Amino acid sequence: MSPATDFSVALLTHLVARGLRHVVLTPGSRSQALALAAAELDRRGELTLIVRLDERSAAFTALGIARESRTPVAIVTTSGTAVGNLLPAVMEAHHSGVPIIVLSADRPAELRGSGANQTTLQPKIFASFVRLDLDVEAPTEHGMVPDAAALAAAAVSASRGTLEEGGGAFPGPVHLNLQFREPLSGPFPEPNTEAASQAVGEAAPSHPHEARARAFTVKPGPRTVVIAGDGAGPEAEELAHAGGWPLIAEASSGARFGRNLVVAYRQLLHGELAPLVQRAIVFGHPTLSREVPALLGRADVEVVVVASGGERITPGNAARRLVDRVEVGAEGLAAAREPDARAWLGRWIVASRQQLELSDPEFPAPDVEAPRSGDLTRRRDYAKAELAAARASVSRPVLALAVWRATWPHDRLVLGASRLIREADKVVPGKKITVHANRGLAGIDGTISTAVGVALASQGAGRGGITRVLLGDLTLLHDAGGLLIGDGEQRPRVQLVVGNDAGGTIFDSLEVAETADPDAFARVMRTPQSVALEQLAAAYGWSYTLAKTRQELDRVLTSPSGQLSIVEVRLTHEGY
Repeated sequence: MSPATDFSVALLTHLVARGLRHVVLTPGSRSQALALAAAELDRRGELTLIVRLDERSAAFTALGIARESRTPVAIVTTSGTAVGNLLPAVMEAHHSGVPIIVLSADRPAELRGSGANQTTLQPKIFASFVRLDLDVEAPTEHGMVPDAAALAAAAVSASRGTLEEGGGAFPGPVHLNLQFREPLSGPFPEPNTEAASQAVGEAAPSHPHEARARAFTVKPGPRTVVIAGDGAGPEAEELAHAGGWPLIAEASSGARFGRNLVVAYRQLLHGELAPLVQRAIVFGHPTLSREVPALLGRADVEVVVVASGGERITPGNAARRLVDRVEVGAEGLAAAREPDARAWLGRWIVASRQQLELSDPEFPAPDVEAPRSGDLTRRRDYAKAELAAARASVSRPVLALAVWRATWPHDRLVLGASRLIREADKVVPGKKITVHANRGLAGIDGTISTAVGVALASQGAGRGGITRVLLGDLTLLHDAGGLLIGDGEQRPRVQLVVGNDAGGTIFDSLEVAETADPDAFARVMRTPQSVALEQLAAAYGWSYTLAKTRQELDRVLTSPSGQLSIVEVRLTHEGY
């Protein structure tokens, strides 16, 4: 008999009863009871288990699953540095409002500070980044102590943002630090799933913040723009459409579609339209430009910030209002049809189109009638143009456009925190597709692992589609461990599209690039590298393709080679 095993089975069973569907774990001795319990529940079809070698990759894989599924995902680790390796993903989950539940195994409290092996101060290790942090005493043979049902209820509620004691109304990470004494595992007890389900039914918790969820009705009048940052969702597009307002939607907003979309917003916020803005309604977390924060910081602009799943922005503007929901009332719907409102929207849309035509990264539109023309010279010129287009090298904007266009609603697109997400934000047109990005802290950590997690969740139960990832070479190398998917583990369809410029160029647009010593700048800011990506792919069992031309890129994007594939596109530092 092992109290550790009995408790682990009970805890996971109660978590499953409350909606948990995925557990991601890394191997370890102290966490063996949790690991073996998860493996058995996976065998029985109660949950899906994913095993990874290192904790950072495991945590970001869980983050990706939770992003896509919008349900809590558990991470199981052993004690010691294993827990510390979760911090980057926990921080991202906190800032972006993603529900993950950390189940860290620990040695008994009396061993802390004694020099015992793999023992450190794990309680409160994540500080203010978790919604709930409980140090759970070791289970004993005399009854089920601690209370697995109560712990599961608290963990799920806090991760979903519905437990007031857990830090507020927004989803995020939770930490249960679980002490275990030997024996660390034993025979598997029969889980009491009926009792767990009954406990959920009896609890029937209500959301403690329902009173705060009343909608704020936007009054017509001020010249308004709707800003959709990362994770804004389709609600931003719906509001812009209802109010007849221009929509400024970042590439990872989930709102970059619709007839009100202003693609070239950066240029327009530098032009004559920007000073005319009187009100901005903000969804999500804008992170991809300097122009939007400058607009929101203006004293003459009323700012309405709508609650989202993650950290709510609070621009330094006295004329701001924080609301939980926003809607356009009957008066606003009528005002949207007035000539002044239509003219305001029309000026933005026309100006955006003009800007895009001036900076179009594509070749001129082909002469579609030329192949059927009786003019030999016209047909020859057409053939030359087609050949030139096929053989053309790939620039950053063209790469971003190609990946965007190859992605459809049944696919998923993950954008790494590289220069390429900014290139995409400048040029990609409206399209209603699901896009993910770790923009809570906008770090390059765990991008591959996050994407694999997104793929596992989106392709479950035999669903189709592929998860494409647009990322730079340094973002790839930073999470090279995420390429490792062990034998027997599920291999989803993932295509990594790597813009390789032999180092980072994202800082080239900053002022420091003009003032720093060129050699020092190259070494400490660009961090040049010459890794053979083909060999890296082979080492981890991923297929590899080098796309040298636009034709080759389009071909490999639409016909991936294998379940797990890397597409390399070599870029230059200078220009496009």
